[in-house]
Amino acid sequence: YKMKKTNSIKDAYGNGLLAYLNGNHKARFTVYSDLAETEKWDISTFFRDYDEMPELERLALKECSGRVLDIGAGAGSHALWLQQNGFEVDAIDISPGAVRVMTERGVRNARLCDYFMLQDEKYDTLLSMMNGAGIVGSIDGFARFFSKAKELLNENGKIIIDSSDIIYMFMEDDGSAVLDLNADYYGQMQYRIDFSGEKGEYFDWIFIDFDTLAGLAAENGFNCKKLYEDDHYLYLAELTLL
Repeated sequence: YKMKKTNSIKDAYGNGLLAYLNGNHKARFTVYSDLAETEKWDISTFFRDYDEMPELERLALKECSGRVLDIGAGAGSHALWLQQNGFEVDAIDISPGAVRVMTERGVRNARLCDYFMLQDEKYDTLLSMMNGAGIVGSIDGFARFFSKAKELLNENGKIIIDSSDIIYMFMEDDGSAVLDLNADYYGQMQYRIDFSGEKGEYFDWIFIDFDTLAGLAAENGFNCKKLYEDDHYLYLAELTLL
């Protein structure tokens, strides 16, 4: 197989997705963060079909309605399911390789676009999956995220988003958590995704606990409801305008 590189200087993520699409089914990302151990991720995870998706993702797809924006759509697995089920869906990603993968997989409206830059569009559902809240980057970023959501949502629109509470990473044996109160919110981190010797850029990412998300949502004019939670602190939330 030949790996087709994208033109972007730093798109290790997109090049990994392309490699998988082009037949390297053992392809893995090496993921570095300033908070956790280095991890290896199977790229196949991004290509799951509906039956292989975890319950949380299947539920999220079923909660979508009307015209959908899939934010950070990656390889396009969620967008493809929505499209096959009659939804009008725009799938956006900031990775040129990801957008190429989506297009080659048959996503009709795959666009190289940053959520925060979107203009003059209206949606009924904003969907952001696979720790989708992460794209906001930091606690301070949520005001901007919600402000853009208000621009993009139709009157009875909603946001479907998932995240994890990573407090367990700071737990002591007695069940208490030790946090540096002078530091940033404990779920904020920096990530880097490498593929096959190609280094990605570090980027800001956030894992936000549900109560903090609900508080920020309320401050910014949204109601926040938990739809699902698994045993690993991962949850699905639905946010609607107050």
